[in-house]
Amino acid sequence: MAAGVSAGQESGWDAEHDVELLLAFLNTTDISHGTDVLDTEARWRAWVAGRSLGVAGNPGKARVVRNSLRASVGDPREERNARELAGTIRIELTDGVPMLAAKDALGAVLASAARLAMLGYWARFKICAAEDCRSAFFDRSRNRSRTWCSMQVCGNREKARNWRERARA
Repeated sequence: MAAGVSAGQESGWDAEHDVELLLAFLNTTDISHGTDVLDTEARWRAWVAGRSLGVAGNPGKARVVRNSLRASVGDPREERNARELAGTIRIELTDGVPMLAAKDALGAVLASAARLAMLGYWARFKICAAEDCRSAFFDRSRNRSRTWCSMQVCGNREKARNWRERARA
């Protein structure tokens, strides 16, 4: 599959939208600033409203899902917490074609994740290796070898840190 995200365009499905939605959800926690959108119901509702995702639902349930998704894309500090999320997504027939449909904001995120996983994009979602960052990113490199969310910031900082340690030794 190519580094870009273009599969499904002929059907009207926007893979890039799904990638951006999933990244935004995975990054509702900001390690470097110590903030979490899911800490308060008001912030979660504002996040959902800002993306026109409909009903916000329970931020506690969203946190469990987010942390499990982050674990599945490589966050070493999160645990996979497989839970049944009944009623969050459903299958609908649209013009005779089965489609994932969301009941709420969390369902929209999970539907995006499911579509991306089914098309083989899941392995491109990663967590930045910088311990003080750990942001989720989508690896668009041809060989899927990116390590940091930003080479200019996290990668440069990590390489400079390693160089200083080697120079000291």
